[in-house]
Amino acid sequence: MEISARNSKMSSDKRDCALKPLDLKVTGEKSEESEPQRPTWSSRLEFILASVGYAVGLGNVWRFPYLCYSSGGGAFMIPYFTMVILCGIPLLFMEFAIGQYTRLGPVHALAKICPLLKGVGLATVVISFVFSTYYNVLMSWAFYYLYNSFGASLPWMSCNNTWNAVGNCSSGFPGNNTHLQSASQQFFDHRLLEKSSGIEEAGGLRWELFGFLILSWVIVYLCIFKGVKSTGKVVYFTAIFPYFILFALLINNVQLPGAKNGILYFVTPVWSKLFEVKVWVNAAAQVFNSIGIAFGSMISMASYNKFNNNILRDALIVSVTNSFTSILAGFVIFSAIGYMAHIHNLPVDNIATDGPGLVFVVYPEVLSTMPVFQMWAPLFFFMLLCLGLDSQFATVEVAITFIKDEFGREVLRFLKREELLTLVVCFLCFLLGLPHVTKGGIYIFQLMDHYTAVVSLIILAFFEVVAVCWIFGKIHIKLINTDVLFMVKALDL
Repeated sequence: MEISARNSKMSSDKRDCALKPLDLKVTGEKSEESEPQRPTWSSRLEFILASVGYAVGLGNVWRFPYLCYSSGGGAFMIPYFTMVILCGIPLLFMEFAIGQYTRLGPVHALAKICPLLKGVGLATVVISFVFSTYYNVLMSWAFYYLYNSFGASLPWMSCNNTWNAVGNCSSGFPGNNTHLQSASQQFFDHRLLEKSSGIEEAGGLRWELFGFLILSWVIVYLCIFKGVKSTGKVVYFTAIFPYFILFALLINNVQLPGAKNGILYFVTPVWSKLFEVKVWVNAAAQVFNSIGIAFGSMISMASYNKFNNNILRDALIVSVTNSFTSILAGFVIFSAIGYMAHIHNLPVDNIATDGPGLVFVVYPEVLSTMPVFQMWAPLFFFMLLCLGLDSQFATVEVAITFIKDEFGREVLRFLKREELLTLVVCFLCFLLGLPHVTKGGIYIFQLMDHYTAVVSLIILAFFEVVAVCWIFGKIHIKLINTDVLFMVKALDL
């Protein structure tokens, strides 16, 4: 009897920092006395498509190809796939398991596992919320280019426009002539952004971008206002359509002169790069950013799964699809860049660039020289919209899930309907995104994009592993051992 009392007390003390798996597994759903029953995805395919759509985003189109060619070409695949196998797949599986097992958002899921590290979940919500405030600005840029691509000629093709600087514009890439800018670059700087001289000079709002930003948030709201029931239907199109465009562009691009040189530049290994620490850090950062580790989005989406869903299969599908898409986008982008290098008689590295410049400066220039550009240009920018919207759905859903889990009853008592809660979150994100559509907004955008989610993701993922594998796992192993010891001694009695 003393053994029983002592072991019961020890088990009770240790359960303060651990989830009760037996209770959760038996009930599976929330009780009638607590919150309303949590909705679930209509099918497993909807969850997979939503996860793939979130993981596959604009980073696959611009960041991976640039990192690959600047970090050793084909040699970069070694650290990249090493990080996918050692970090990407295991951490994605862990986040799926946390969300599906607890059926809660990241904050409350980690609080269930260990209240001491609830702040890790809260940090993921903050990062996702901040990310969603500026990520939709990219959608407003894509809308602007899409709108301007419907015409007999593309406005970024020539220097005969009011926004072009006299004597400083080139109809092609300037190469080593540093005093010149391409017509496409000037369209991006002087027409789209109306770029100010620095971050200290905000200037006024770009009203056209302001209107497209409203349109972007209206579309996001209409796609998620019914929760997973509406998001699950939208991803059937937004997650699949970009692959048709990428394959169509690849088929078109590989037939262009010079495409072979661009592809070879993309994949040629530079083995000496493997000895640089920066290359391995870039590979890890790309895996974390691309798959969406430590944003809280994967935990939130998995929390709407049924309890017995096969998350190991889903984690493998999402990871493999994400890596495949990155490599596919690399071939598409660099076959086009090789074509541009051929046209302007320049080396490939004079054309390739990082960040938004690759998608909104280089590729528009490429599109303007392609056969039947009136078709390819709108399709390309529509593809960017689909890629970006999928990622935006998931990041906004993190904040909404947190509010419903933390303040569900109080908020619904005030707002009456969950649709109004989604509207409030979207409107708040829209307001916080307004500084990015001012004339100095590009500087704020680059600042946020650089510091929001790079090193912080790796740190948060580390503490997630500590919470799940060291604290939660170690405590439960001890509890199991204690129960076994008690049973053995009880049988001896």
